[in-house]
Amino acid sequence: MSRQRFSMNLPGIATGLRAAWRDGYGLTDLRADVMAGLTIGTVAVPLSMALAIATGVPPQHGLYTAIVAGAIIALTGGSRFNVSGPTAAFVVILFPIVQQYGLGGLLIASMMAGVILVILGLTRMGRLIQFVPYPVVLGFTAGIAVVIAVLQVPDFLGLETGPLGEHFVDNVAVIATSFPTVAPFELGVGLFALVCMLAWPRLRIPVPAPLIGLVVGAIAAFCLNRWLGGTDAGPVVETIASRFAWEVSGATGTGIPPVPPTFTAPWLLPGADGEPLKLSFDLIRALLGPAIAIAMLGAIESLLCAVVSDGLTRTKHDPNAELIGQGLGNIVAPLFGGITATAAIARTATNIRSGARSPIAAVVHSLVVLLAVVALAGLLGLVPMAALAALLFIIAWNMSEARHFVGTLRSAPPGDVAILVICFGLTVFFDMVLAVAVGIGLAAALFIRRMALLTQTERVEIDDHPTIKGLPAEVALYDINGPLFFGAAEKALSSLHRVDPTIRTVILDMHDVPSMDGTAIVALKSLVAEMKHGHVSLILVGLQPRIIAKLRRADIRKVAGSLTYCGELEQAKTVALRWHEKAAEAPS
Repeated sequence: MSRQRFSMNLPGIATGLRAAWRDGYGLTDLRADVMAGLTIGTVAVPLSMALAIATGVPPQHGLYTAIVAGAIIALTGGSRFNVSGPTAAFVVILFPIVQQYGLGGLLIASMMAGVILVILGLTRMGRLIQFVPYPVVLGFTAGIAVVIAVLQVPDFLGLETGPLGEHFVDNVAVIATSFPTVAPFELGVGLFALVCMLAWPRLRIPVPAPLIGLVVGAIAAFCLNRWLGGTDAGPVVETIASRFAWEVSGATGTGIPPVPPTFTAPWLLPGADGEPLKLSFDLIRALLGPAIAIAMLGAIESLLCAVVSDGLTRTKHDPNAELIGQGLGNIVAPLFGGITATAAIARTATNIRSGARSPIAAVVHSLVVLLAVVALAGLLGLVPMAALAALLFIIAWNMSEARHFVGTLRSAPPGDVAILVICFGLTVFFDMVLAVAVGIGLAAALFIRRMALLTQTERVEIDDHPTIKGLPAEVALYDINGPLFFGAAEKALSSLHRVDPTIRTVILDMHDVPSMDGTAIVALKSLVAEMKHGHVSLILVGLQPRIIAKLRRADIRKVAGSLTYCGELEQAKTVALRWHEKAAEAPS
């Protein structure tokens, strides 16, 4: 019986797909999903390539992510409209992993993160993500945007920097010292593509701006390389085909391999030294920290995306099912060469605006990307690196939410501004994991301080209170307002330790105490013992039954003439008068 109850309480999967089916799904809906999938698939192709390159891996791995993870997450997740694939937020985490452990290490870390996400979903931790404060999210996303933009400067300017490292400050120094090597033609192609991407939306033509920018950039690069010719050092304008080479089943080529994702064990892929990884406990232990970081960021971003999609469509997602779907996608995708995936807000918004009705639209998007890999790999190889850098500049700018960032600096309370700036700085100069941990810690401390300030203890004059008016002068009434927890209990109860020596009975009005934690219970127990030692009686009024149960478990129980619980002040007045009369009758 207990086993059946446990299985019934487990979160479901594919709740997004089932919700769409329950609402009624017909040919009209299918047609709308196909059109939306074609649109976001067209957008996803250049984005997936650009984000894979920014991560430090060949572009086809970003495409494989959109194909495999995009379809699996759509079919098993808890949102009807989320579109998943590689996202810009992960660049700052994945780039250092690639530098230290290579492509194989990145894929293993992604699989480990997938397992963590599934566990989070099964243990119903999805709701906890909503407690990440907005200044923390805004701070680390703006910091990630800065890191992404800086990493694109060498490709945009055609600088000869060599491989960049994992530390932001060192990379900035390398880029700065390489400025004399600016390549005018690379810069020209990058600027041309950037201007086209920025200007295209104003024409209101229903073709994605990233696609137009990369196409015109590819045409410009092709013409320059054809007319001006290459050099011994390489082409005039570097492209995907000139930078990346591939080998599949004995066949070799440049650019993107024209084959669909195939099963490959991640631990057989090269590490940072170019040699195949050796799967061991030491490697798993070393990748555990990065895997946790990937899982936490993936959970935050995917659930924030689901909240955004709910707001746009007036639907409701299942956060735990979404985490399970994200986990399954990140477990399976690396087995086919895919890197880390999560829901992408920009692609999801495009999906909704394009008329999507169900997760089938995201599946169609994956099929469009698959078709592009198989049929258009040669053309994709013509895309210039400078144009991809221009696209990532735009992604970084949109991700930074500069207006919200500046607005928060101007209007938010000083504590929130400090958290925002600290998270931003730690993300840029150290890493996102540290930024989020410190940011949440500071936000929690700020919350505790604010809540502690709300909890107060005030002495109420007996004669001014209509309910207990008429009690003798030896009785004191204190009103406690607010939750009693470790940040507020000592402050709220400290004044009671200094009760006037003439007072023989203290009434604590606790109607406005919604909760008490363990620290508050210990502090109250200490107060009870001190008052008992001083022959002062204590009456607790208005406590909720669950709090009384906690106090009784802590051995704070009724003692005749010394301690009792009352529901209302009228009852407390009666008890106080009775105790006072007994004390007066007792022999001195």
